[in-house]
Amino acid sequence: MALENGEWILHGADWDSPDRIRSWQELIEYVDAVGFLPLFKNEVEGFSVEEKTSPLFWWTGDPKQDPWEWRAIIARSEKVAYGKFFNKKAGFISLRWFPYFANYRRDGYDFDARWEDGLSGYRSKKIMDLFEMRKEYPSYELKKDAGFGKGGEKNFSGVVTELQMQTYLVTRDFRQKRNRKGQAYGMAVSVYATPEELWGYELVSGAYRESPEESGKRILEQVKTFYPEAADKQIRKVCK
Repeated sequence: MALENGEWILHGADWDSPDRIRSWQELIEYVDAVGFLPLFKNEVEGFSVEEKTSPLFWWTGDPKQDPWEWRAIIARSEKVAYGKFFNKKAGFISLRWFPYFANYRRDGYDFDARWEDGLSGYRSKKIMDLFEMRKEYPSYELKKDAGFGKGGEKNFSGVVTELQMQTYLVTRDFRQKRNRKGQAYGMAVSVYATPEELWGYELVSGAYRESPEESGKRILEQVKTFYPEAADKQIRKVCK
């Protein structure tokens, strides 16, 4: 998606293209095949949900046709990981490839070890501590309980994005807020969880046996397998 002449333009596939992804089930299949996929167009040509789907139905609210709705359905399915994994922007990672991203992005550290070695900020610690008491957190509750907002800590969105980039958090759902009567209202908000809660520590740490550098190289080579014309610099910009 790009801003052209003051208007946001989607660069999608033609409706009749045989390569167009037509459903959220097909999107999961594609993510499983390539390993991981950003949501929107980026430095690597063709490497996005945007470019694999028709631009006609984005933000229409139609769960059968709208890729924006698919992201919520897929996150909820827990069949692949969804979050801000690609240059601080959203995308999907298959469960087969998530361990390599975790090993590479965490640099071999579970969060507690990162904190103990002084490699994580106290604001990240305040957020991660809350997941020891709850399995999931809607963003607005997480922000309040971690002490962000008016008169409190700053840059909640930035800290949560960093934790997703480091694979310590994923987006597991999108839900509306509810009033005192239990009625849903407003826009759906992100619901966060740790990948360990969703898929287990054994899966998430499955690539810890190799060096983070090896996992990083593995990720780069996987992109080149499907997008051979992409330069290493472009791939690293998206996947580092």
